[in-house]
Amino acid sequence: MNNFDWKQLFNPEFYILLEFNGIKIGLIVVLFIVFAETGLLAGFFLPGDSLLFLAGIYSEALMQQISLGNGFLNVTVLASLVAMMGITGNMFGYWFGSKSGAYLYNRKDNFLFKRKYLLDAKAFFDKYGNKAIIFARFIPIVRTFTPVIAGIVGMNKKNFMFFNILGSFLWAFTMIFSGHYLYQLFLEKFHIDLKHYIEYIVIGIVAVTTFPVLFKLLKKSVHLED
Repeated sequence: MNNFDWKQLFNPEFYILLEFNGIKIGLIVVLFIVFAETGLLAGFFLPGDSLLFLAGIYSEALMQQISLGNGFLNVTVLASLVAMMGITGNMFGYWFGSKSGAYLYNRKDNFLFKRKYLLDAKAFFDKYGNKAIIFARFIPIVRTFTPVIAGIVGMNKKNFMFFNILGSFLWAFTMIFSGHYLYQLFLEKFHIDLKHYIEYIVIGIVAVTTFPVLFKLLKKSVHLED
């Protein structure tokens, strides 16, 4: 921490390898970031997908203090902890949204807020809410706001919880297991240590997860202009 550079805040590896007074706190930090990104509106800028992928690569280091002595079990426990924190984060986001919903529905239209947008969002969640909760997990920024909007528009609680749990486990296990086993594959088959290419991995994951969103927005913008 002596040579801290603010740019490190955008590097997932910084959080994973973080130490405090010689004690490794990477696992705690990773779990908090997952909660913040999925439950706190202020966490939308945090590195979700790339953080989990790198957590898979560094699973041995993250689980060092609570290691079960087996690589597969360690990765499974790590992914399960992340999934549960993701579930908790989304629950908090939904709760916050549900508490804000009554106020927004009764609010008068102004330059920034239109009640029509709220009704459109409700219609969307009534039709696609289940899928939205799952797929939002894999899209940066969107995963932060989706549970809040679901709460605002009053998405069915049982449906929300079921797909919240399903989506969180799919997200956590997919990203963490991919990182862990791809790291082993590249190291054993090609003698390539992915830890030496962290920056490229982060850029690649960000590009893959954000491109579909940008493409959709661009396509919609062009369509509106026509």
